[in-house]
Parts: sequence; C-alpha cells; structure tokens
Amino acid sequence: MVNHIHPSAVVGDGVELGDGITIGPGAVVLGPCVVEDGTWIGPGCVIGTPPEITSAEHNRAWDGSLAHAGVHIGARVVIRELSTVHQGSYRATTIGADSWLLNRVYVAHDSLIGTGVTLSAGVSLGGHVQINDKVNVGMNASVHQRRVIGAGAMIGMGTPVSKDVPPFARAYGSPIRVHGVNSVGMSRSGISDAAIETLTSAYDAGRLPEEIPAELEIAFKWWTGAEAAKPLVG
Repeated sequence: MVNHIHPSAVVGDGVELGDGITIGPGAVVLGPCVVEDGTWIGPGCVIGTPPEITSAEHNRAWDGSLAHAGVHIGARVVIRELSTVHQGSYRATTIGADSWLLNRVYVAHDSLIGTGVTLSAGVSLGGHVQINDKVNVGMNASVHQRRVIGAGAMIGMGTPVSKDVPPFARAYGSPIRVHGVNSVGMSRSGISDAAIETLTSAYDAGRLPEEIPAELEIAFKWWTGAEAAKPLVG
C-alpha cells in the first residue's frame, strides 16, 4: 500500500512508517517513533515532541537530535486534526491498534492506550496514564497523571478523572463517581447477562465483585496489575 504524506508535513529522522499511512497538511511526526500500517494522521497534529517534564531535554528532533523513549502508534489508528502525542521519558508513549483520537486530543508522556480506545474531542491525558482496551472517554474529559482506566469503561463528557476507574464502569461527574456499568459495551463484546448483573450489583454497592466472573478475569487482572492506586471502588 502507498503512503500519502502531504508535502507540508514534517516526518523527522528516526520515524518508522508502515504501509498505507496518511499524514495531513502541516502535521509533524518526530522520532523516535513507529507508525504501523493504515494509520491516518490529520492536519496540524504534532507527534513526538519532548516530554513535558522540567528535567527532560528539550531536543530538536526536527534537526536530527533524537532523545527520549519514543512513540508507538498501532495499526489503523485515526488521529484527528490538532492532536498531540508526546515522547515517553522511560517507555514509549503508546496508542493501541484501531484507536480513535478525535480533534484536539492531548496524550502526555509515558501514557499507554490500549486497542479500540476512543478519546473524544478535547480529551487530555496526563503523564503515565494507562487505559485498557475498548474504553470510551467523552469530550473534554481530563485524566489526572498516573490514573488507570479499566477495559470497557465509559467516561462522561467533561469529567475530571482524579481516581482510577474499574473495568466496564460508567463514570462521570465532579467529583467523579461510578454510575453503574457500561452494559451496552459489555453486551457488544459478547459478555453474558449474568456477568453484567454480577458487576452491576457490585458497583451499585460501591465495591468490586467478591468473585470475578471468569469472562471478566482478564480485564480485572490487567486493572489490578496496573497498580490502580486510587480506585473509585475497592
């Protein structure tokens, strides 16, 4: 497949492009950076600038001065206009395959975004944020640095995510609270009604299930393994 890179785009040294990639007018992609097949990067996006850490080197990657831990963008990702993804400071800032970053999304250093994630327009992620697969974050939500969002969760528009959100939760408000489960998303993922009911009952009681249904074990193992430090429910 042919790549379509606009003449006004800047693709710096240390950028590895797959096949079938689109990079729009005025976009800047700086290395070290890997962009996998079929990814679409819109006009005015800036990918691979230094971490926003006061002690980090502010190198000029556009002049071939590479530093930091890189950016890794998976296959078939869509990054809409004016979005920004920063270099990692100790691990590559990662956007998983089939994810959508809508316009004006900000992803700070060292964040790890899973597969099939939607970050709606104006979403901001602080440094070191971890988001598991198939999460949907509503417009203009802000995720505090080092927060963890479990698989299949849905975050409401404008929510300040100051605590870790468990898998499949619907969470919104200021302060953020769990308001049941993302039952539609769970059903679309093939999760049984029984497992949905178990999780609904637990979240309504403000706790995690005493016994995690087998079909949800992988999602909860990831969440606890990500060292969720300030959970909304426990």
